[in-house]
Amino acid sequence: MNLKKLSLAAVLAITQIAAAVPAFAAPVSTTSTSNVSTAEATPTPSASSVPLSTDPLSGGLLDGTASPTPSAEPTATPLPPATVTDQTYMQTNSMDAQMLSATGDDQLVLMLNSNKMYVNGVLYLANQPMAVKNGVSYVSIRAMVERVGLQVTYDSKAKETVVTKGSDVMRFKLNSKTYTVNGKKSTMKGATYQYKGTFMIPLTSITSALKLNYVLDTVQKRVILTLSTKPKASFTVQPTEIYAGQTMVNFVTSSSSPNGTPIVSDLWGGDKRDYYDEPGIYTVTYSVVDANGRTSDPYTATINVLKPNEAPVANFVTDKEQYKMGEPITYTDNSSDPDGDTITVTWTNKAQAFFTPGATVISLTATDSHGAVNTFEKTIIITEEQLYNEEDFNRLFAVPGTAFKFDGSPVPTWPNLKYNTSSEPFTLIRSNSPETVFSEGVLYRETATGATRFLIHHKNNLSINTKVYVIATNDNMYPVTITTQYSGFGGPSSFAELTGQKSVTRYWESMLNGSSYKQTVIQPGQSVSILTELNTIAMKPNDNVSMQADLYSDLAVTYSVMMIDANKEPISSLPLTPILPRDGVHNRGTYPDSTRLINVTDLVGTTPARLVIGDNNNDPNLLGLDALTGLQETNLGNFGVLYKIRLERVAANTLITFNPRGGNYMGTVLVNGNQVVQVPNEKSLGSSDLNSVVYRTGDYEGPVEIQFTPASGSNLSINFLFTPLPPKK
Repeated sequence: MNLKKLSLAAVLAITQIAAAVPAFAAPVSTTSTSNVSTAEATPTPSASSVPLSTDPLSGGLLDGTASPTPSAEPTATPLPPATVTDQTYMQTNSMDAQMLSATGDDQLVLMLNSNKMYVNGVLYLANQPMAVKNGVSYVSIRAMVERVGLQVTYDSKAKETVVTKGSDVMRFKLNSKTYTVNGKKSTMKGATYQYKGTFMIPLTSITSALKLNYVLDTVQKRVILTLSTKPKASFTVQPTEIYAGQTMVNFVTSSSSPNGTPIVSDLWGGDKRDYYDEPGIYTVTYSVVDANGRTSDPYTATINVLKPNEAPVANFVTDKEQYKMGEPITYTDNSSDPDGDTITVTWTNKAQAFFTPGATVISLTATDSHGAVNTFEKTIIITEEQLYNEEDFNRLFAVPGTAFKFDGSPVPTWPNLKYNTSSEPFTLIRSNSPETVFSEGVLYRETATGATRFLIHHKNNLSINTKVYVIATNDNMYPVTITTQYSGFGGPSSFAELTGQKSVTRYWESMLNGSSYKQTVIQPGQSVSILTELNTIAMKPNDNVSMQADLYSDLAVTYSVMMIDANKEPISSLPLTPILPRDGVHNRGTYPDSTRLINVTDLVGTTPARLVIGDNNNDPNLLGLDALTGLQETNLGNFGVLYKIRLERVAANTLITFNPRGGNYMGTVLVNGNQVVQVPNEKSLGSSDLNSVVYRTGDYEGPVEIQFTPASGSNLSINFLFTPLPPKK
């Protein structure tokens, strides 16, 4: 009878234990880990483990005994953490010995149904055992985090328990299901509570907050957490290219402790040097030691020391050693680099000819891609004999874009070329008023269809950084496609003339290489920012921007040009942005037929002649409307107009130059559809007594095509001058 009762009790106990294991527990031969952190825990090979991602400890303790969960929620105020202490026990019994043999380094083991905790095999007793409440497993927060080596404090003002891990601060409130890490909220599976003066917290929540990896060992009824308390160390080497005997090596270290323990010393190994005398591969290792005496795993890197960089060899020759004044000089650059590096050269006192007799020193400096420099000098002799004067030399030999002085006073008396003129139906939207912008606002707005050209030029006179936007709005019932054909942008820059020259130069370049081609589809009711080069970089106060662009739309589009704070979002800001009035000096408006065709059929170049652009006499200004006021406007200077000039017959040995007549000018022209020529290629044309070379014909008569558009920031009118070349000697 007693034997039967004993057998029955054993069966019931076994059944009770089996029922306590979660239904989704893995087989005895498997081990599962959580995904809380990237580190991997290594459970005892014989242990049967289950994942804790959904708190598998819910449903009772694994030995089937009753949980120590209180029958009613305590209402006591949590005690300051200083009054809550753990008792440390170094002694072990026979079960402890088994635990020691099964526990690895950097592990915290929590025993189920017990207040026993093992840290690297050493037994500690928590102030409260693990508990289950409403299906959620709880642990003492102080016992847990102090065994991990962290600090626990109590913020009496906020009524929060605070856990600090390095730079991370975690805060927990009593009777709350949320906690914060550095101010960011997370939700726990159960609310915190206090039991017998101990602050209890869901196990899976504190492991998640502390980023601890863990497994559940169902065989030995324990939870194994990987602490990873070792510090970490690494380093980088600067610079990335190191040359033997030349480069000072800088080792930039980085180290950290998972628990915020101070790093107290560095340990270097391998071949660490400030300089490496010989090329080759060198290995360096680095470790750190924290205040608890724990040493990081060594970090190893190899350093590839290159053979010493050799400086480039600067060298050039001239076709002669002695020249007459005004005699052309031919230079041949023979610079090289022994390592095959790319080199750049800078000339000093290099000229196509000299006009003062005596010894002249010319130098060339070669710089390789590593900054090594070498300079070569040569002296040539200029005799007192003259071959050409300076003006004749420039007419004959100066490269396109070169500016030279001449007497410009007779130019207005020269005959203006006779030509036929026509136009192409290209709508010009010019946004240049207010040119200097003092407040955020819409600068211009217009609705256009088909071929549309933009000319935009504005200066930021606000005290903040700003951006200029072109917003395209589709008010149609159908999608609209905008095709960007050509565009050029200049700026931001405090030099207005420079932004104009850059924008026109890039406008021509986009014609040659197709770099600006783009299609944008805008849905009904949608607004989109286009021509985004305008706002890639913010405009500082006193900066200018310029843009010229040709677009085509298959339906009507409303275009809004606006300047706003660089930090604002343009689309949402548009309805709230006021329309600014024009400044009364500069121009804004919409102008039809903005591509002007000029065709010259007579022979040109046998005698001095000119072609006048932008004077409103020989070349009338375009007439249009200001869409914001409804008033008629005149496009002064015809800025934004594209001139396509075709000269059917240009005599042999004809020089074509660019001559400003209205003031300072910096611009660009496109010659024969393939040559972009800056006028001038250095500085600016600040006087009507300056010429800039555009083109020379050869020994035969032929046609010449010039495309020109006035550059923003410069002054009109201008003249293209056609003169016979002086005879060569």
